[in-house]
Amino acid sequence: MTAFALPLLSSSSSNTKHFHFNVEWKSVTRLCHRKAVLTVNGEYPGPTIAVHEGDHVRVVVTNRVAANTTIHWHGVRQVRTGWADGPAYITQCPIGAGKTYTYNFSVVNQRGTLWWHAHFSWQRASVYGAFIIYPRTPFPFSAPLQPHIPLIFGEWWNGDVEVVEREMMLHGGGPKTSDAYTINGLPGPLYPCSTKDTFIQTVEPGKTYLLLLINAALNDELFFAVANHSLTVVEIDAAYTKPFTSPAIMIAPGQTTTVLLSADQAPGDDSKSMFVMAARPYLTSVFPFNNSTTVTPIRHTVLGQSQEPCLRRLPLQRAKTIDKRIVTTVSLNLQDCPLNQTCKGYLNKRFYASMNNQSFVHPSTSILESHYRNLSTGFSTDFPENPPYVFNYTGVNPVTENMSAEFGTKMFRVPFCTKLEIVLQDTNFLNPENHPIHVHGHNFFIVGRGLGTLTWKRIQRATIWLIRRRETRWRFRWGDGRRYG
Repeated sequence: MTAFALPLLSSSSSNTKHFHFNVEWKSVTRLCHRKAVLTVNGEYPGPTIAVHEGDHVRVVVTNRVAANTTIHWHGVRQVRTGWADGPAYITQCPIGAGKTYTYNFSVVNQRGTLWWHAHFSWQRASVYGAFIIYPRTPFPFSAPLQPHIPLIFGEWWNGDVEVVEREMMLHGGGPKTSDAYTINGLPGPLYPCSTKDTFIQTVEPGKTYLLLLINAALNDELFFAVANHSLTVVEIDAAYTKPFTSPAIMIAPGQTTTVLLSADQAPGDDSKSMFVMAARPYLTSVFPFNNSTTVTPIRHTVLGQSQEPCLRRLPLQRAKTIDKRIVTTVSLNLQDCPLNQTCKGYLNKRFYASMNNQSFVHPSTSILESHYRNLSTGFSTDFPENPPYVFNYTGVNPVTENMSAEFGTKMFRVPFCTKLEIVLQDTNFLNPENHPIHVHGHNFFIVGRGLGTLTWKRIQRATIWLIRRRETRWRFRWGDGRRYG
């Protein structure tokens, strides 16, 4: 059982919070399979980082394994602290074996649930944990809140995750599916040998709890529900949202969602009566995926009276004009199989991904360092701001269309404080993708979405028309800590 209380008020002044992460191997048993798992401080999932809004955070990471590593603070706005963001070869070179790297950053104008994870190779399959930001002022909910309950959804492979990734890259097909989904590192009683490997949370009837939901699964959207209960969503990715109530919610990989759970259902005469919390995947991909369900009980104790939560209206700032617009297609592509090698992709080729027909190649020096030192090598700034070819992206015949793309390390420069609008166009190349898009260090507003192929003429229309027609575009202000779309 895991439960702990979180204060609602932060201190009046900024404090520096210190943490030390040791990346190390730990022997872990799940599904009757024992193996070495990459962890932080020997914990799976890793330790929770809990800070207050406005705090400065200092995390010293020591790499005690042979492989390189980095840590990314997922969703934390890096206001002129890009060195602390964590993606390998983008904002820093990886932390080598036996080396130490210190992350320094401040938590600015954010409060709620985020998370951290390794950002090198597939290490985030086990190297992850919650990042909780206490608000500077009380939560805008009328109901008194009980201890907060972090629930991290993950995956477990009986085999070596590094081998799974290596085989996928070698053969160019989809990866081997995981053997189980987990809640707080435990698969639950529906999986073999897992009756004791079940997370159990005790609640009191009539009380209201904050569930801090984190989807740390590698690439699966997950539905989450609590039997006979409703969930009220009040915050997504550390930003308060207009509340809505639903019997189940879907969380994208990498997304965090905070919900209110009122324990308002009678548990019966047995003081140990339980309701089941469950998470299972949603996927439309033609690739194989783990279609199992992970469950965990929620145990009621004494009876009481329930209270309905209420979220007061909050101010909202959104950019009404833009400085720059970028249109980006997202697709799967094919690459010819290397000589004397067997590939498992379509037409015996290798799958890879691209944006605007550009497939990213990791540089030898991190992009941020190359930019800082004004190095002419390592990357170019000619990433196309529009698709190179315009056609019916959602009506593609993979037999007749050109499925190849260009390889390179390309980017586009955006001046500080630019109000940027990005239009994302999904494609039907080989397989429709439900992949999430995450902007490091910034929030954004979705101002329109839709189906089919978006034409340039329609892009030029007013935003309100696009919202009504549900075209896909998001808008945010680049480079500061304020909440703009």
